Amino acid sequence: MKTVHLVISGKVQGVYFRNTALLVAEKLSVTGWIKNTSEANVEAMVSGDENSVKEFIKWCKTGPERAIVKEVIISKKPDTFFEGFRILRN
Repeated sequence: MKTVHLVISGKVQGVYFRNTALLVAEKLSVTGWIKNTSEANVEAMVSGDENSVKEFIKWCKTGPERAIVKEVIISKKPDTFFEGFRILRN
């Protein structure tokens, strides 16, 4: 299992980034969470097998059709078990 923390910046709010990420996460069988930040970024914590996590990160670098991703900051974290993948709302 691999767990990473992501901060995605650019035009990533108001473009269905979180909702589409939820569908991608479910397809890849990764778990964790995703949320908007007050800095207009999207933040996520993702856990799963290494290949699935890599595919999720790859998707985040492009995002949904209307997104313009400028940067994805990736931090490795201790392996964490999450029950499913969910959108956190502030």
